[in-house]
Amino acid sequence: MAKLIYSMVTSLDGYAEAAEGDLGAGAEDPEVHTFINDLFRPVGTYLYGRRMYETMVYWETEHTEPDQPPYILQYARDWQAAEKVVYSTTLESVSSEKTRIERTFDPEAVRKLKAEADQDLTVDGPNLAAQAIAAGLVDEYHLFVTTSVVGGGKRFFPDGVRLDLELVEERAFDSGLIYARYRTR
Repeated sequence: MAKLIYSMVTSLDGYAEAAEGDLGAGAEDPEVHTFINDLFRPVGTYLYGRRMYETMVYWETEHTEPDQPPYILQYARDWQAAEKVVYSTTLESVSSEKTRIERTFDPEAVRKLKAEADQDLTVDGPNLAAQAIAAGLVDEYHLFVTTSVVGGGKRFFPDGVRLDLELVEERAFDSGLIYARYRTR
């Protein structure tokens, strides 16, 4: 059985999306990006909401941009190799290979997908992740915490959910970004 992983860059005050501006520096650092590449290379399926998919579909053609460093090209290859499921009621079509649209998030279908998968899955984006968390589907949480406090936006963890997690791994990068991996107990 595969794990479902929720992972995002988050501000120091816990926001996965800032109300204004970005989440701060750190994630674009080559050391961090290489670490992320290695960490998520084994992922077989990405579960996205529409907005997150529209952000990530950049990786479908990114490798055609000139003068890209090897770690960027590697991430593009890894992303292209994975399956993508986009949950959206409004998206009419996708612009990437190995991608399908589902109109609703069905926790039972995701449980079945996890049970049948040979490789781990990720759920990306705070709105979709909130549904997976509420359904008890998330096995691990990977936080990439920047050094910025942004004061508002969309929280990494949804309100109204209690989780008791076990810290499994942590790492600090020279950029100041901190990686923390937790699993459910």
